[in-house]
Amino acid sequence: MVGDSESNEIHHEVVLDVNDDASKNCDEESGIKDSVPLIKKLVAEVVGTYLMIFAGCAAVNVNLNNDHVVTLPGIAFTWGFTVMVLIYSVGHISGAHFNPAVTIAHASTKIFPLKQVPAYIIAQIVGSILASGTLRLIFNGEDDHFIGTLPAGSNLQAFVIEFICTFFLMFVITGVATDNRAIGELAGLAVGSTIIVDILFAGPMTGASMNPARSLGPAILYHEYTGLWIYLISPTLGALVATWTYNFIKHTNKSTHDELTKIELTRIVPSFGKSRSVVCKML
Repeated sequence: MVGDSESNEIHHEVVLDVNDDASKNCDEESGIKDSVPLIKKLVAEVVGTYLMIFAGCAAVNVNLNNDHVVTLPGIAFTWGFTVMVLIYSVGHISGAHFNPAVTIAHASTKIFPLKQVPAYIIAQIVGSILASGTLRLIFNGEDDHFIGTLPAGSNLQAFVIEFICTFFLMFVITGVATDNRAIGELAGLAVGSTIIVDILFAGPMTGASMNPARSLGPAILYHEYTGLWIYLISPTLGALVATWTYNFIKHTNKSTHDELTKIELTRIVPSFGKSRSVVCKML
């Protein structure tokens, strides 16, 4: 009986300590995120957007210059994998938006500071313009192709497709990146996979932009503004509707992480108490 009471006491104290430590760690982590200077976040957004646009649009250009050797799936995987690795690279610094539609959507639900939105959007557009300029310097002459996005069908068709693609993408982003019940470590994989799927079915029809900066950068460099309004408005609306839709259905009772922590503690601590009793008997 004495051994049981001791193990119960130990179990109670450990549970309290772990929960306290967890809350402290969460506070510390949020403090670290908030303490990142804005200039560092903006540099991360410029670099991340640059690399994303450069890799994705380079795949498009190489495909056009080499008898479609990259293929549509190859282009889709290039975009998806690039976004995935960049999320894991700078997501902890700037949030890895790389997309004005994502930034605006996060700000609309107060996940992202509204006052930082203009700076983020400028950084993303600058990254896109720089990447487009670099590609135009590399692929010149006959190899120079427009790497922006153009509607293959009607404007209405393109508007609807871009809305749905961006809704799909932002719905996934909101789920894996903002819901504490989701597995945050898989955010990059989930978002990258969504981009691959979107490009596979929407690429031939609209270019599957899902990103105003992705379309605006090449449009400025090549002076090609046909249908540009579609790629500025539709993705932004799709992202806004998606994030508000997910926030409406999101369950905010108790996080899965907290429940799993309690379950693991009830399994681990009693065994610790038993092992302590065995050691005492051996002594």
